[in-house]
Amino acid sequence: MKEMYPKQGRVILHVDMNSFYASVEMAYDADLKGKPLAIAGNPEERRGIIVTCSYEARKFGVRTTMPLWEAKKLCPDLIIKKPNFERYRSASAAMFDLLRQYTELVEPVSIDEGYMDITDCSELGSPLQIAESIQKRILEQLDLPCSIGIAPNKFLAKTASDMKKPMGITVLRKRDIPRILWPLEAGEMHGVGSKTADKLKNIGINTIGCLAEANDIQLKGLLGINGIRLKERANGQDNRVVDPDSVYDFKSIGNSTTLPRDVSNQVELLKVLERLSEQVAARMKRKEAVATNISVMIRFKDRKTITRSQKLQNPVSKKDEIAAAAKTLFLKHWNGDPVRLLGITGTDLLEADQAVKQLDLFSFEQDARKEPLINTMSLLREKYGKSIIESAGSQIKNKFPEETKGTDTSFSKDFLQDRRLQDNEERKDK
Repeated sequence: MKEMYPKQGRVILHVDMNSFYASVEMAYDADLKGKPLAIAGNPEERRGIIVTCSYEARKFGVRTTMPLWEAKKLCPDLIIKKPNFERYRSASAAMFDLLRQYTELVEPVSIDEGYMDITDCSELGSPLQIAESIQKRILEQLDLPCSIGIAPNKFLAKTASDMKKPMGITVLRKRDIPRILWPLEAGEMHGVGSKTADKLKNIGINTIGCLAEANDIQLKGLLGINGIRLKERANGQDNRVVDPDSVYDFKSIGNSTTLPRDVSNQVELLKVLERLSEQVAARMKRKEAVATNISVMIRFKDRKTITRSQKLQNPVSKKDEIAAAAKTLFLKHWNGDPVRLLGITGTDLLEADQAVKQLDLFSFEQDARKEPLINTMSLLREKYGKSIIESAGSQIKNKFPEETKGTDTSFSKDFLQDRRLQDNEERKDK
């Protein structure tokens, strides 16, 4: 399989969710599927703006940023819903968590799209097989469609993912650029807005091919350093790496799993929540974060999905704390019907060393005993630096990184875990 990967260079995927907000609403309410749907900032006002819309609505000419009155004129049967950002963040967290099961080199760039570097993932299959697996699992587990671009760099991967929507997978190689990209108008190139396209037209640059051959001095004079960068992109050059610690952060850490069968046994479901809590806690530890809000996603046998959240009095990051909050939410809102998928997401994240605990009656005495030690540690850190005193767990991780490498969620671990669950159930059935 390594022959399918370049000996030099990278293999980058760009995963782009299709009509994300509308698709999430359809996943939560199956009655909306196949109907023209729009998410609007203020449905009560004619001046409201379309945030996004389903592909069924787009067939009528409805577009993003279109005034609501105009959209209704084009499509009288258009269904309008208010944005539910908590719901979208939960779905986004579940999507990115699934991507990280293939590689830790995942860079979110918005709530509904991100890059993956799968250069070292040959053991999981060819790049095309990995993309097909991702697309299939996102659809089956989250009921959401996506398009994926496969290319040697970020620019070409992003360009490729835009070529087939919805549910497309496109491979774009550097040798394809003259045939596929260069004939297109410059304004169709990722990174070229309408104003930039007009400026380029004024100097005779109408196509991406013209941009690829343009004069450097002329471009720099017109667009500054961005002109040179656009010319490099037009020639398929992009040296940006996939950065898991990029500045974009939607302030949530979550995990979800599709059960091997529909489950209505409460004990089994609570065990699944414990396992998810452990995985979420591991990621919080790696990110050195705590959550002040916990949400639980429940998808039933009939694919109806609900998400319920709870603002916590004290920030949480440990498995038992996350599990306790998640179980309380689950038991409060589960109606007893068979469950197909469960998810836990921690939101409203804070850096662990900046979180202030709101002491309650039960935790006050325990915390008071620790106060002299905490004060002493704080003084030492202020004088000698944050790393002068660390927990035993972090010391073990720093000293033996190779022994703790597998603690975070991975594709192979989750796959084998689910496989063992399935095998056990098959034995019981026999």
